[in-house]
Parts: sequence; C-alpha cells; structure tokens
Amino acid sequence: MGAPMGLGALAAGFWLQGLMPSSSPVNGALLQAMLESPPPLRRAAADPRDDLRGVQAQRSRAAVGGLGLVEPERGSPLQLDIRVAVARDAGAIQLSATGPWWLRRADGTVLQQGGAGQVITLESGRLAAPELSLDTSADAAALLDGRRYRGRLRVLQLPAGLLAVNHLPLEEYVASVVGAEMPSSWNREALKAQAVAARSYALAHMARPASRHWHLGSTTRWQAYRGLDSATDRTRQATRDTLGLILSYQGGIVESLYAATTALTLEAHGHLGASMSQHGAQELASRGMAYNQILARYYPGAALARLRSGGR
Repeated sequence: MGAPMGLGALAAGFWLQGLMPSSSPVNGALLQAMLESPPPLRRAAADPRDDLRGVQAQRSRAAVGGLGLVEPERGSPLQLDIRVAVARDAGAIQLSATGPWWLRRADGTVLQQGGAGQVITLESGRLAAPELSLDTSADAAALLDGRRYRGRLRVLQLPAGLLAVNHLPLEEYVASVVGAEMPSSWNREALKAQAVAARSYALAHMARPASRHWHLGSTTRWQAYRGLDSATDRTRQATRDTLGLILSYQGGIVESLYAATTALTLEAHGHLGASMSQHGAQELASRGMAYNQILARYYPGAALARLRSGGR
C-alpha cells in the first residue's frame, strides 16, 4: 500500500491527458513532498461536498505480472458532488419532479412550489432572478424536459440562453454514465472497468472545470450522462463494487479516455496516450479477465487509487 496523495494540492495544474509522463510539471522532490504531506482538509462552507480541496486518495501498488492493478483497501466513503451541464443555450426549458418541488432563488427564497407532475416552463430573458434552483424531496427525482435526474437542478440566465446544471453525488453520476456508455447487460467486470474509467475522467474535470458553473457536459463530447434513465441495478452495483476507485499515474489523476472500439480509440486518442476500447473490455471480461486486469491492459503503468477525505 502506498502513501496517501493529496489530490487538492495537484489541482493547481497537474492533470494528465492519457498517460503521458512528459505532460507533468510535478515530479521528483516536489511530488514526493506532496505524497508524504498531503494538504489539510479544507471544505468550502457554501457547498462542502462540491470542492476537491483536501481530498486525498490512497494509492495502490503498480500492477504485478498478469494479476492486474492492485485494489487499495476500502476506507470511509468520500461524498463529493459533481455539477453537470444538462442544457445549454436553451430558449426555454420545462421543469417538474416526481414528488413535491420548490423553485428557489439563489438565497433560498421560495418563489414557487408544486406537486408531482406539475410542470413549470422557464423562458430565456424572463427568469424571476438570474439564478434559480429546483429542489425536490430526497426520494423523488427532478425532471428537465421530461428526463429524470437525481439531486437538484440549477438554472442560470446567460447571454446565449438558459444553462441548466444538475448537482448530484459523484457515485450516482458514475452509475448513470456506465449505463449510458455501455449496455448494462454486459459482463460485470467490463461494467466495473467502465465505472473506474468514468469516475477518473469525471474527477479530472472536477479539478479543472469547464466553467465556474459546471464541471463537464452531458454529451459524448465529454462522457454520456442521461440521468436516471441510464442507471440500472447492474450499473449501480458496478459503481458500488468500485466505490471511490480512480486511475492514478505519478501522483496525478488519469483522464481515462475511452471509445467504443480499438480503431476509434486510435483515431480519437492515439496522439494522447492510453485509451480503453469498450468492446475490447467486454471481450476481455468474457474471457474471464477481472476489471483490474482490463484496466492494466488499456492503461499501462497506471495504479488504482481510492478517494478519501483528509484526516480519515
């Protein structure tokens, strides 16, 4: 078992694209100091789960022979929220929920409330405030244009139109991405490999967000996210089986690129380094390979790390 690494300290500029050692400005004595003395836990008061400062990961040993990447021990689960842009530059959107809902200003003031299935339409240029959020009960889902999402929906008026951002727990996001990126009927080990790749990719973008309002988008330009529509019992199980696991290389987060086939990985990501073929992962899993062996095949030199909070 390796030393804990402070991911928050590396967020200043060390995020790998694929597995290219030359892209890292952090190495040698500075990197070793970061690994030995991770930063203290510092949470943002406004939204404590939506902040990577102080987050650490327990790094495993490198792969040994054909056994695959060594899985770090489980510890206290880390709760993080991710912000996903689910509508951009929209002229109008429709909001609802499967339970009671409340439309609030940014300061928490309730502007409107309704019940399950009751729809409200928001139009660009006609919002009651520059920023609104739709909250619902814990056991209900929020709806945006008919699609169900866990967590809350935040709507902002921007010059080009409305921006809708889904705030939700990282692990629930991963379960949805796995089902959107792979058929949930595929081999369990392939789904687990996809869960680790999706989580690692997401965390890299949480560290270097696309915007101050959102970390990454919901389309295949990023990684596909379809809310609750693509989360199934099997994708949730694959997410739980790999809880908190990411790919790490030389103390940083691997932006774990992937595509449907080997040909597509070479075409899209060949100049960036390692990339996983999803159909290849399914084939390897069908031959009896475990998820950590699959990841070792596609991300050579990487290690598994497990997210945890500082001081735990």
